[in-house]
Amino acid sequence: MSGISCHVLDTALGRPAAGVVVRLERLDGSDVSRAGVAQPWRVLGESHTNEDGRALALSGANVIASGQHRITFETEAYFRRTNQALFYPQVQVLFNVVAPSDKYHIPLLLSPFGYSTYRGS
Repeated sequence: MSGISCHVLDTALGRPAAGVVVRLERLDGSDVSRAGVAQPWRVLGESHTNEDGRALALSGANVIASGQHRITFETEAYFRRTNQALFYPQVQVLFNVVAPSDKYHIPLLLSPFGYSTYRGS
């Protein structure tokens, strides 16, 4: 199955990170703002992570094209809600889609003072 998915795990609390806003975009440049300015990133979808830390409703995530993509994790509200230190208010992960028929899974291992990511399965 092709598509783009993600998963956020809070390594400081040892559990999935629920309620994190996640936005998926593709580098495009063809979108134009109301002011007539070219926007380099096209939003493909936005969702919140569920109780398992997965953002299941990224619309457009199953219809992907080659090129550079990014997933933005809005972590500030999550850290505030869980009473943790706020050092990284946002995490952006840029990645290249080479084969649109492949599956691209982007896990984020998150803590107040560090994060890591990798291409999952």
